[in-house]
Amino acid sequence: MLPAQSASGSEKKTSSLSIDEKEYKKVAKKHEPPRPILKNCLKAFLVGGTVCLIGQAIQEAFMAGFDMTSKEASSPTVAVMILISVILTCLGVYDKMAQWAGAGTAVPVTGFANSMCSAALEHRAEGLVLGVGANMFKLAGSVIVFGVVAAFVVGIVYAFLGFGGGHL
Repeated sequence: MLPAQSASGSEKKTSSLSIDEKEYKKVAKKHEPPRPILKNCLKAFLVGGTVCLIGQAIQEAFMAGFDMTSKEASSPTVAVMILISVILTCLGVYDKMAQWAGAGTAVPVTGFANSMCSAALEHRAEGLVLGVGANMFKLAGSVIVFGVVAAFVVGIVYAFLGFGGGHL
C-alpha cells in the first residue's frame, strides 16, 4: 500500500509543500552570501591592468630592440601574449589566476587563448581531431563569427557616415 492511499484504496489529500516562485526567490536571496562587488572589481582591474601592462612592456621591447614602429610591433606582441597565456594555462597558473581575479583575466587576446587551450587540454584524451580539434574550435567559431559580423556592421556604418576613406 502506498503512503498516499488509505486502506480502502482512495487517495488522501496531501498538503502541498511547494511554494510559489516569488517566495522561493525571497528565501533564496535571504540565504545567498553577499557578493563583494567592489573587491571583485578591484581584483579584475588590477589583474587586467597588469596583463595590459605586460603587453605594453613587450611592445615597447620590440620597438626598442628591433627598431619597430608601434604598428609593426603590435603583431609580434600579440603572438608573445598568446604564447605566454597558453604556457600559463598548460601549467595551471592562468586558471588559478582567473579564479582569483575573475573577469580581469578575460582581456581579449589572453582570455581567448586561455579558453581555447583549456578546451584542447580538457578533450585531449578523445584524440587530436575529434577531441582537441573539434572542441577547441567550438568557442573559436562563435567568437570569429561575431567578430566578422561586428566588423562588417561597423564597416557599413563607417562607410555611410563618411569615415570609410571615400571608397564608395
